Amino acid sequence: MLNLDIEQFWKDDKLAHEDNCFSNDAPQAALGVRMSDTCVFAELGETGKLWLPLDRERRMELNKRYNDKAEKIVGKRFLGEYYPADDEKYPAILSIGEVFGGRNMTHEHSVWLESSINTPEKLEKQLDKVDSMDIRDFILPDNWYSEKKRINEKYGTRPIQVRSVRGPVTLATSIYGVENLIFLILDAPELAERFSKTIARVIIKITETMDEECGFTPENAPNGFRFYDDDCNLMTPEMYNLFGYPVLKEVFAYTDRNPDFHKHKRYQHSDSAMTHLLPQLADFNLTGCNFGPTVTVEEIRKHMPNTRIDGQLAPFTLMSNNEEDIIAEVKRDCEMAKDTKGLNIATAGSVNNGSMLTSYRTVMAAIQNYGRYS
Repeated sequence: MLNLDIEQFWKDDKLAHEDNCFSNDAPQAALGVRMSDTCVFAELGETGKLWLPLDRERRMELNKRYNDKAEKIVGKRFLGEYYPADDEKYPAILSIGEVFGGRNMTHEHSVWLESSINTPEKLEKQLDKVDSMDIRDFILPDNWYSEKKRINEKYGTRPIQVRSVRGPVTLATSIYGVENLIFLILDAPELAERFSKTIARVIIKITETMDEECGFTPENAPNGFRFYDDDCNLMTPEMYNLFGYPVLKEVFAYTDRNPDFHKHKRYQHSDSAMTHLLPQLADFNLTGCNFGPTVTVEEIRKHMPNTRIDGQLAPFTLMSNNEEDIIAEVKRDCEMAKDTKGLNIATAGSVNNGSMLTSYRTVMAAIQNYGRYS
């Protein structure tokens, strides 16, 4: 077991996060692993459906117990201990998947986006519908304005902005199917390009709508956008350039209004084997990235010298709770980043239930022992 000075670790970690993890004063690699509320079940020996909402009181009770334990093991409380009551919540808006005719269906422990659009003819018909749609009117529920007024007056809160979305390829594969999308790009590139352009337009319209509902103008709205596009790895570079790349280009152009690079939040999460797309994604000068565990720090840094790397610890390595394996992967990544900095040690994908706080402590110890910059 590696030695760990918890108090010193958190002091150093605060410095490590400055300047987007590129600070000259950073003493070590930053720690970006943040345990999710799905981790409470294995840690506390409790049962529950991991990706579905829990009763509010039970969720807050589990999170508090988890935080009590975390504070003892790693010196931090990670999870929120207050969840809004129903009376405080704004009505849910419809998602971009629903704009494109999808349905959010509950299966066992999670919600999946499903669709019956599976032919070029059905896709074209749906795009005709979307192109003639009033996006604001479609996504906002009937009681939106009355509830917005009531909640704002009673609680003084604003609605939540939309600053992230299911990425263009993942959205398209959910709506149209994996093989269907690939064949569409190869056999009907004009229709595929139309699909891509419509996705970009809808993302921007949803973003604009929720900015306005939050009281922002184009001049003072927060900058940046985050894409979650696991399925982008299915594209060749040529296919991605036709379908995915134009969406990121348009959306980032719309949301990047501040000339200061570090005030932008251009982010791409793709926890898949998508090394072949690094040259394309590098064009966007991403602020941060989170890629699959087969993509190395060295490969990312070659193409993205200014991007904070959130990774590259494999989620299943953390979940296996094997101390030796965790140390080996963290040490590997720290060594690759010693000359460049900008490393925020995190899982290359979601933190899964079964990832224990003792393993989190092991990550901390590995950084403190092998992730020092000087």
